[in-house]
Amino acid sequence: MGQFTTAVIICGTVLAVVLAADSGSRRITAGRIAVPVLAAAAVAAACVRSFPTAGNDPSLHLAALGTGAICGLVAASLLSAHRDGAGHIRTTGGTGHAAVWVLLSALQILFAYGCEHWYGARMTRFTADYQLSGSEVLVSALAVMSLSAVVARTAVVVSRLRAVRAATAPSADGDGRENRQQ
Repeated sequence: MGQFTTAVIICGTVLAVVLAADSGSRRITAGRIAVPVLAAAAVAAACVRSFPTAGNDPSLHLAALGTGAICGLVAASLLSAHRDGAGHIRTTGGTGHAAVWVLLSALQILFAYGCEHWYGARMTRFTADYQLSGSEVLVSALAVMSLSAVVARTAVVVSRLRAVRAATAPSADGDGRENRQQ
């Protein structure tokens, strides 16, 4: 499988799962928290044939990890959280949130397409000059970036869940009884 095909599969899957989980007003459940991470991990494991670690490959993976995490945090910062009338905690994802995910996915796919069709010789020289393992390290870095973006998004959703719970939980006084104001 080429870089472009791999990018389309990984990014398309991650984009579809995250947008399905976060668009509109969605209740925060264990499945909603876990499914995007599990889907991203599964598609990355299915598409990445090797995880190169020679030369500067670990540095590229760390850069991809950081970039993905930042993008996931930016996107998730656009999710608002609240308790609905039934007492369920929900997040609301609008067009800004979706736009960040679409942009991240589109840029990754465009980069992979360019590596295969526009600047393949330059990427080959770049990977040699910077002691990278070639196209396999680019594919694995793409997977790391996508997975870290989803993990960062998930951390924010869990953080928002806890914050809303803490902000709307009844307080108790010293003897364990609820402290209600009259």
